[in-house]
Amino acid sequence: MSATPTLLGIDLGTSSVKVVLTDPAGHLLDQATEAYPVERPRPGWAETDPQAWWDAIVKAVARLTTANARQVAGIGLSGQMHGVVLCTADSTPTRPALLWCDARAEPQLDLYRQLPAQTRARLGNPLSAGMAGPQLAWLHRQEPATVDRARWALQPKDWIRARLTGQFAAEPSDASATLLYDILSQDWDDTVIDALGLRRSLLPDILAHSGVCAGRLTTTAAADLGLTTDVPVAAGAADTAAAALGTGLLAPGRTQLTIGTGVQIVSIVDTPAPSTADPVAHLYRDATPTGWYAMAASLTGGQTLDWVRSILGSSWAELYQTAAREPRADDPVFVPHLVGERTPYLDTQLRGSWTGLAASHTRTDLLYAALEGVAFAAADALHALPGTIDTDNGLLIAGGGTTSPPWRALLSDVLGLPLDAVAVPSASARGAGLLGATAAGLTTLDDLAATSRLASERVAEPGPRANLLRQRHDQYRRVLIQLGNLN
Repeated sequence: MSATPTLLGIDLGTSSVKVVLTDPAGHLLDQATEAYPVERPRPGWAETDPQAWWDAIVKAVARLTTANARQVAGIGLSGQMHGVVLCTADSTPTRPALLWCDARAEPQLDLYRQLPAQTRARLGNPLSAGMAGPQLAWLHRQEPATVDRARWALQPKDWIRARLTGQFAAEPSDASATLLYDILSQDWDDTVIDALGLRRSLLPDILAHSGVCAGRLTTTAAADLGLTTDVPVAAGAADTAAAALGTGLLAPGRTQLTIGTGVQIVSIVDTPAPSTADPVAHLYRDATPTGWYAMAASLTGGQTLDWVRSILGSSWAELYQTAAREPRADDPVFVPHLVGERTPYLDTQLRGSWTGLAASHTRTDLLYAALEGVAFAAADALHALPGTIDTDNGLLIAGGGTTSPPWRALLSDVLGLPLDAVAVPSASARGAGLLGATAAGLTTLDDLAATSRLASERVAEPGPRANLLRQRHDQYRRVLIQLGNLN
């Protein structure tokens, strides 16, 4: 009797990588995580040396202990969205990668604003300095020698795939999130590329979808990872698209909230058409051959809470436990926008604060206010998402930042919706493993659309404090206006 094939999923996050072993149905067999630094050499900048990503992957894979970990049948990828990796023809980076939370390219958004409205509408997305198009425009103007040395401009997980296979390509779920992609032709937008003054040949061809086999594990990569050579490697998906696949969110009808470094709120939509030159929510391809999703994205998730807990000397457990306390009308208000904000404000200059501090306030009050502020930001993002939420079904929740019961209860109270947790906290990693299964020919994306939805459990419903929290949310918005953050 032959052993069940094993798949390796690699989920490249902002500050750590998670690797998982799954079977072809997505059941988790083993997992490991390894961290790496995000460097901030100047205010508003965020970079990581791509070699640090690779080193972390090698260490994480080495920690997998399942007996058949060295006999994987396929490899799938999920990765942090946006950003730019410039590299040579042999995948050597020419500089550190610019990340999605990097705001240095804000001035280059003026190049987009000068485009005709019809052209901007084809991009299907609000203008964000953290996307690859503006970042490449910044690099072209500020570091021309670095760009000249580069053969390719890649998304983070596409660079990892190049290290695995020696092949260079893009795929739709990440390409559609670059502000360089025409949602009508579903290809790179040459008009925009020319307007930005970019070298078209930096951008690789776009593969058909996330589940295609994009190459096979090279001898060198196999030696680094302790795996057998020639293993098929999937094109992979942007982390949000991989998370949707990982929870089975592949058809219209439900909305999913994921909290990691940031906050993503996702709804599957029908085939889109350009509606406005200046949208507030994002519109991206999903991991399937033809699917799309709308997304509200907030920058104020785990990275904000991690800063708060570090500044106040709190553990994650202590921070989340403060969510269980009752809100008070005289609590300080925390504005969580430490690195600017995307949905719905689209302003990289927003900054954070604790407001309304009194001598009676304690460290616990500050911790609680931070959770409340992040929840308010998530609510503002949710309200900007097109369409309406089924108040009976509520929201699916996923991601490592949604597992604490007190935090779930606070989110439910602030959002005014019941929350249903899916059965796996690592949805993106599971999605990556499933893509590895499609690359290996062990399943198809059509089959996964019918079978991959995970069971969910109602874990929180709005309670008695929801009314006071609505008043607190109004106070939060007044503070944003008073600080000059909003008109």
